[in-house]
Amino acid sequence: MPVFLDKPQDKVKCIELSLASGQNCVMSRPLIMKVTRRHLENLYSALNRREFVSPDPLQFLYEYDDPFDREVVGLIASSLAYGRVAQILNSVRKILDNMEEPRRFVIDSTPGKLNKIFSDFKHRFTTGDDMASMLTGVQRAIKKHGSLGKCFASHTKKSDQNAMPALAGFVSELGAGTSLLPCPDKKSACKRLNMYLRWMVRRDDVDPGGWKGISPAKLIVPLDTHMYRISKKLGFTNRKAPNYTTAIEITQAFKKFSPDDPVRYDFALTRLGIRNDLDTLDLLDWA
Repeated sequence: MPVFLDKPQDKVKCIELSLASGQNCVMSRPLIMKVTRRHLENLYSALNRREFVSPDPLQFLYEYDDPFDREVVGLIASSLAYGRVAQILNSVRKILDNMEEPRRFVIDSTPGKLNKIFSDFKHRFTTGDDMASMLTGVQRAIKKHGSLGKCFASHTKKSDQNAMPALAGFVSELGAGTSLLPCPDKKSACKRLNMYLRWMVRRDDVDPGGWKGISPAKLIVPLDTHMYRISKKLGFTNRKAPNYTTAIEITQAFKKFSPDDPVRYDFALTRLGIRNDLDTLDLLDWA
């Protein structure tokens, strides 16, 4: 049942109910949320911390100090980031348990060995063959370019408005078309791939980084259902589907607050839709 609120002072309570619980909160007057950089920075300061990462596949990257291992782990973790979070974490762990040194494992493994090791692997509609195929592509890209970061960088152009053209080239080298590596196009928001780029390109308390020479300004918001719902509440988009065009529109909205790093607030904002132990009212502190 919807919750009806009509007093002006109930505006923040309506926001809290909508973001934290997903309840349909209705006010008798139009609710206009005037977001300022201060609001977003307060949220970033409060929530952009490692203590709020778990449960999230990003947590696996913290186990690896070597950026060359981390980029391989990041691709595996992000590619499997669909479905229930418990299942995601379990599937990522199953893959990583076979790799003491992920980069070395990938470089030294033949396609036959990879198929044999992951023959029994299953994550929803992703099979062990899919994983072996992706890791074979990773091996090919590393041997050709030296690292996944350099592979991605080889497809970047200064004239590109965002990271999508480079992402398309990057995925084409790894072997696009499977459940793990969908072909970037102008219909899909490519949430998992853009999340991977956020992890690799940005560096702060949450995102470990490791890729150099790639501008965070060209990153696209990893648009999942949480970010889509929150962005609509914030007035960043009115579009009806979380597709590529919507992701670009939301990214452009964030550029008004952080032009050199538009995905800066992604992690903090999505915590509001994922974790139920956060006090949304205090954290947002809306004027």
